[in-house]
Amino acid sequence: MERFSARHGLSRPDAEIRIRNEAPDEMRGIVLDIAYESGLSPSPMRTLLCRLLRKRADPSNWSEWPNVAGECEDLIRQCEWYEVYDIIEEIFKSLQKPDSYDAAGGNRAGRFADEINRYFRREGIGWQLNSGEVVTRGTEIFEAAIRGAAEALASAQKPTARNEIHEALVDLSRRPEPDLTGAIHHSMAALECVARDVCGDPRATLGEIIKRYPAVIPKPLDEAVAKAWGYASEVARHVREGRNPERKEVELIVGLAATVATYLVR
Repeated sequence: MERFSARHGLSRPDAEIRIRNEAPDEMRGIVLDIAYESGLSPSPMRTLLCRLLRKRADPSNWSEWPNVAGECEDLIRQCEWYEVYDIIEEIFKSLQKPDSYDAAGGNRAGRFADEINRYFRREGIGWQLNSGEVVTRGTEIFEAAIRGAAEALASAQKPTARNEIHEALVDLSRRPEPDLTGAIHHSMAALECVARDVCGDPRATLGEIIKRYPAVIPKPLDEAVAKAWGYASEVARHVREGRNPERKEVELIVGLAATVATYLVR
């Protein structure tokens, strides 16, 4: 049965993202709570945790509640922050097994993902569980730009450019540290790939395309794209000691590249 808030379309706005490279204690406990609510019991959870963390189960703990459940809490509380997100992926995978459907035919893995993502949005955690993988989550505008680009590039049959956008997200999602320069490189490669195809100039760089084909991007937006290309070249291609981009800068470049690529293919 749906909750009152779901039936009436009521929800609190997403919290500002404030948690990225960490996993607070409360969140670790909530992950277990959601897993249990989704149909996983303490013993399989302990098996999953011990396998992933390379720990041995305590043979003196045999009763599900509270002994085995308490051991699970200890295991998830003591692991590294990025291992918590590995655990989330493994829980999803476990709940995807053929026998992981409840009596009403409900998808336990889907329920787990929905609840985890709802919690992440509510608490300002900058990750999301998408198709079984924990990937980065940006602002609503950033998410819309990436989603729109992926759909537009797929519809326009531009698999290479679409893959570059995907790789940019993979780089942003790397744990324990994201590959920020890699994300810039892949996103601008996607835009350059689309621009070459649209202009029929397969060897030109994006900077050259903007100069040779002034009508391809409306003025004065072409100047913004040219400056973004210059920034990407300096930060991601010609790396200098001490010049490390901030995440918010990288999300701006990735979002801009995705938006312009979408504009070009449409």
